[in-house]
Amino acid sequence: MNQEISENQSKNAFYVNRPVFFTATGLLLALVAFAALAPDSSQAFFAGMLGGIIEYASWYYVLVVAIILVSVMLFGFTRVGDIKLGPDHSEPEYSFVSWFAMMFAAGMGIGLMFYGVAEPVMHFLSPPHGEGGTPAAANEAFSLTFFHWGVHAWSIYAIVALILAYFAHRQGLPLTLRSALYPLIGERIYGPIGTAVDVFAILSTTLGVGTSLGLGVVQINTGLNYLLGIPIGVGVQLVLIVATMGLATISVVMGLDAGIKRLSEINIALAVILLVGVLITGPTVLILQGFMQNIGTYLGEVIPKTFNLYAYNPTDWLGGWTIFYWGWWLSWSPFVGLFIARISRGRTIREFVLGAMLVPCLFNLFWMSVFGNAAIEMILHGGATEFGAAVQENQAVALFRFFEFWPMAEVLSTVSIFMVVVFFVTSADSGAMVLNMLSSDGCDNTPALQRVYWTVAIALITMALLVGGGLASLQAAAIAGALPFSFALMWAIWGFSKALRLDANKRQLLATTQHTSQLDTDWKQRLHRLLEYPARRKVLKYQKEVVLPAMRKFAEELRGHDVDAKVNDEVDSSDSARLEVFHGGERDFLYEVICRPHVHPQIEGTGKPMEQLEADEKYYRAEVHLSEGGQDYCVMGWSEEHILADIMAQYSQHLQFYTSFR
Repeated sequence: MNQEISENQSKNAFYVNRPVFFTATGLLLALVAFAALAPDSSQAFFAGMLGGIIEYASWYYVLVVAIILVSVMLFGFTRVGDIKLGPDHSEPEYSFVSWFAMMFAAGMGIGLMFYGVAEPVMHFLSPPHGEGGTPAAANEAFSLTFFHWGVHAWSIYAIVALILAYFAHRQGLPLTLRSALYPLIGERIYGPIGTAVDVFAILSTTLGVGTSLGLGVVQINTGLNYLLGIPIGVGVQLVLIVATMGLATISVVMGLDAGIKRLSEINIALAVILLVGVLITGPTVLILQGFMQNIGTYLGEVIPKTFNLYAYNPTDWLGGWTIFYWGWWLSWSPFVGLFIARISRGRTIREFVLGAMLVPCLFNLFWMSVFGNAAIEMILHGGATEFGAAVQENQAVALFRFFEFWPMAEVLSTVSIFMVVVFFVTSADSGAMVLNMLSSDGCDNTPALQRVYWTVAIALITMALLVGGGLASLQAAAIAGALPFSFALMWAIWGFSKALRLDANKRQLLATTQHTSQLDTDWKQRLHRLLEYPARRKVLKYQKEVVLPAMRKFAEELRGHDVDAKVNDEVDSSDSARLEVFHGGERDFLYEVICRPHVHPQIEGTGKPMEQLEADEKYYRAEVHLSEGGQDYCVMGWSEEHILADIMAQYSQHLQFYTSFR
C-alpha cells in the first residue's frame, strides 16, 4: 500500500482510495441534490433532526466532550507527555509563531470574528435563566462564553490531532483517521471498517467546514451591506462563496507554505493589531479586570458547567448554544485535527497540548474578553441600547455596529471584512487539503486539480445548505455530522491510549538499557573514539565495511530460522544502513545506522545552520536508530562483533517487550 502511494506521489499522478472517495462523493452529492432541489423539505428535515438530537442525545454530546477533555489532560501531563509526535530525533518543521498562526486560522478564525462581540452580548441580554441586562448577567455572560470557547473546544481539536500525528509521524501509518484504530484491529484498518471511519470523517469535515464558511459569508455580506449598501440575501451570498472559493483555489494551487502559511501569518498579525487597538482605545482597565475575574469564575465553574444539562429547569438555550458548539467542534475536528497533525511533526505530546490547546485557548478567551467587555460596557453604562437590540436581531452585524463607537469605523470594518475573507480562504484551503488527504490514504503530494476538486465540493455543500435553510440548516448539519464521527473518535481514543502505554513502557525499558556491546572494549580505545571527530567519508566507509556485513550476517541467521529479514544498503544515497525484520501481525523490528552531521565543538556558537557550515566545521557520527527514532548513541569504531551484539540486544528487547505486552 505505502509503496504504491509513494510511486503515485513520485509521478505526481492522481491517487485516491476508491471506496472512500466514491462513497463520500456519492453521499455529499445526494445531500447537495436534496438541499438544492427540495429546499422546503430539506429545511424541515434538518430542523426535525436537530430537535431530535437536542432532545434525545444532548447528554451524549456532553459526555463525549468531557471524556475528550480529561483524556487530553492525562496524555499531556503524565509520563506519556514526553513522547514525540515523530521519531525521537525529529525536530519541529515550523516555528512556534507560524505553527500557532496556522492553527488559529484553521481552528477559530471565522468563529471569533463572528461571535467575538455577538456571543457575550447575546448571553448578557438573553441569559438561559434569570434577568438579562444586569451586572450579574454580565458576569454570567462571560462565564458561558469562556465555557464555549475555552479548553473544551481546543481539547476536541487536540485529541484528533494527537491521534493522527502520533500514528502518522511516529508509527508510519497513513495520515487518516483509520490509522488510530490500528492498535485495536491491526491490518483491518485497510478494510471496510477503516473505509467507514474515513467516510464519516469526510462527511463530518465537509459539514463542519461548510458551517464555518456559511457564517463567514453571511458576515461578509453583512459587512458589505453596512459599508456599501449591498443587499443581504442568499443570492449575494452564493456569489460571495464563488468569489472567495476562487481565491481559495489559488491558495490551494500555491501549496501549504506559500498559501496557507503566509495568509495565516498575515491574518494573525492583523488580529493582534485589531485586538490591541480595541484594548488600548476602549475601557482598558475594565477589560483587564474583567478578564482576570472571568478567568477565575471560569476555572471555578468548569466542572459544573461541563455536565450542566439544565435537566431540572429545561431551556431551549442549551441546544442553540452549547450542543451546537460541541457538535460544531466535533464536526470541525477531523479537518482541524488532521491539519494540525500535518504541521506538528517533531513536537512532544506535552509541548503539543500546551501549544495547541492552552495557548490558543487563552488567546480565544482574551479576544472574547476584550471585545465582549467593551460591548457590554457600552450597553450597561453607555446607553447603547440600540446596539444591543441590533445584535439580538442579527448576530452577523455585531462587529460592524460595535466599530461605530470607535474612531475610523469604516476603516476598521473594512479591515475586518478583509480578515474574514482571509480566514474564509485559509479555512477552505486547508479544508480541501485535509479532505484530499482523507480520500487518498494520507497523501498530500497530489496534483493541484485533485485538491481543487475538494474546494468545489466544499463550495457546493455550503451553497446547498444556505439555499436549503440558511444558518439553521448549517448548524443542524454540523451537529448531525458529528454524531457518527463521535463514535469512531471514542474508539480511536481507546486505541491511542493503548498504543501510548506500550510506547511509554518500551521507552522506559530502553532508557535503562546498558549497551553491553562496548563494555569489553579497551578503555583507551573508547576514549580515543570519544575524542575523535571523523569526517563523513570515514563514517560512510565504516558503514560499508563493518556495519553492513554485520547486518547481513544477522539477517542470514534469521532467515535460517524462517524469519524474514532484509538489509538495505542506502549508504551512498541517504547515508543509511538499515536492517528490517518482519513479523507479520506483530510490530516489525528496525535497526538503522545513519551518518549524521554535528557541529564541531571548536566552532559551536556561530549560529549558522548546519547546511551552511563548511566541511571542517562539522563532524559525523554513526548513530543507531530504531523504529522509535534516534537512540542518542554512536557505534563508530565498534567491531563487527560489537555491532552484532548490539543488534542482538535491541532485537531481544523488542521481542521480549511485545511478547510481554501482547
